[in-house]
Amino acid sequence: MSVRRIVPDIQSDDLGKSREFYGLLGLEEVMNLGWVMTLGSPANPTAQVTFMTHDQTGPVTPDISIEVEDVDAVYAAVLASGAQIVRSLQDEEWGVRRFFVKDPNGRVVNVLGHIGTSTD
Repeated sequence: MSVRRIVPDIQSDDLGKSREFYGLLGLEEVMNLGWVMTLGSPANPTAQVTFMTHDQTGPVTPDISIEVEDVDAVYAAVLASGAQIVRSLQDEEWGVRRFFVKDPNGRVVNVLGHIGTSTD
């Protein structure tokens, strides 16, 4: 199973202030849906951090997002392992397919794949 990127998710009450501060470190806005914003490095597009006021369709704000090549295969493996699924696998209107799972430390992991990018 191939991992494409790993992005920390930070809960934020003020996306604008987060953008301003992390802009000082060289990060630029690459995505903003109003409730979730991702900043990235212009020199390295996989170096990113995401800020959320809340998760629009999930029961909780995740702690980390991991983009994988085949989210369906990862979901099947996670289910088979008996790990706690916090939110089942589903497609989102912004072009990702994702699920939430708790890791052994109690952290919520948002596992996702972009719709239409699988190598099937």
